[in-house]
Amino acid sequence: MQFAVSALRQLDARHWSVEAADADDARRQVEQQGWQVLSVKLQRRGLAWARLRRDRFPLLQFSQSLLLLLQAGLSITEAISALAERETRADIRQVLSKLEAQIRDGQPLSVALERQAAVFSPLFIAGIKANERTGALAEAIERFIAYQAQADLLRKRIVSASIYPAMILAVGGLVIAFLLFYVVPRFSIVFQDMGDRIPALSRLLLDWGRFVHEHGVQVGGGVLALVAAGAFALTRAPVRDALVRRVQALPRLGEYARTYQLARFYRALGMLLRSGIAIVPALDMSIGMLPPVMHARLAAARREIVEGRTLSSGFELHGLTTAISLRLLRVGERTGQMGDMLERSARFHDEDIAQAIDWFLRVFEPLLMIVIGIVIGAVVLLMYAPIFELAGSIQ
Repeated sequence: MQFAVSALRQLDARHWSVEAADADDARRQVEQQGWQVLSVKLQRRGLAWARLRRDRFPLLQFSQSLLLLLQAGLSITEAISALAERETRADIRQVLSKLEAQIRDGQPLSVALERQAAVFSPLFIAGIKANERTGALAEAIERFIAYQAQADLLRKRIVSASIYPAMILAVGGLVIAFLLFYVVPRFSIVFQDMGDRIPALSRLLLDWGRFVHEHGVQVGGGVLALVAAGAFALTRAPVRDALVRRVQALPRLGEYARTYQLARFYRALGMLLRSGIAIVPALDMSIGMLPPVMHARLAAARREIVEGRTLSSGFELHGLTTAISLRLLRVGERTGQMGDMLERSARFHDEDIAQAIDWFLRVFEPLLMIVIGIVIGAVVLLMYAPIFELAGSIQ
């Protein structure tokens, strides 16, 4: 199996692609080279992304169903057995059957989950492990459900708000492509004998049309190759990291992107702290909520905290706070409610980002329609300009 490994050595962060039998083997391979491993994830291959997404284990649905059965009085073994029996998908039923078999063999639920770490979230496993000794398993699952629902809420709002602009952009792009790759090449043949009587801009457009008409296969192949190359590049971790750095460098958009990433991190860290996990292990478990370009910052902040700094000062020193979150973290340190303060920080930033998205879309949607209309109108006008020129010369 292929694993994506993030590692750190003397503040130098690096991302590895390692072929290994399991996650522990991948970790050992990187540690043998003198690196401190920050995270290990199963690497999904780009060509099969659609199938893997469809086959992904529905963890939130599983957690909700399991919680209902536990609250109804079923034991953990009976609840998982019932969920496996009603499952229609073979791959999910197999996962649940393995869980049931391991629990019947006397393994704790957290150990059974860890043996299928590629399926279950590390945060879910950590919450279960921290609470099953005290018998608060239902509370741990309920806490994870609340965490996951809040984490998905902003993502769903972003997706739903982006549908209409995406439709406008797609339809406008198709219309422009139809004009440039179908209509203009045919117009160019009609006006190819007019010579210098065609206006300069119209001549450039018609020259493009003649080029497409004469080399249509090559142009089509080039466009497809560019699209395929772009899609492939986006599956590469270094390319995605470079894009993240570029976005974060933008004055306004970069700050919102950074705030969104910190909000996800705060929510995961807060859930782990409220589950009773100590701060340092919680930091290690929640590192996956940050993009790889921020892993070195978190590792440096972790060292500061281990050496005795407070969480707020360690985060502030390495750029892992905002003006609001810093104050809330200091309140959490004074009151001993750090988990709650991290959750409040995440909710505050989620709402702030949602308001920014609403404002942006109110401005962006009409501007997008105007730009697309201008482009389409300009292409049509330049195509018909030779006709107007010809009609004027006849008079």
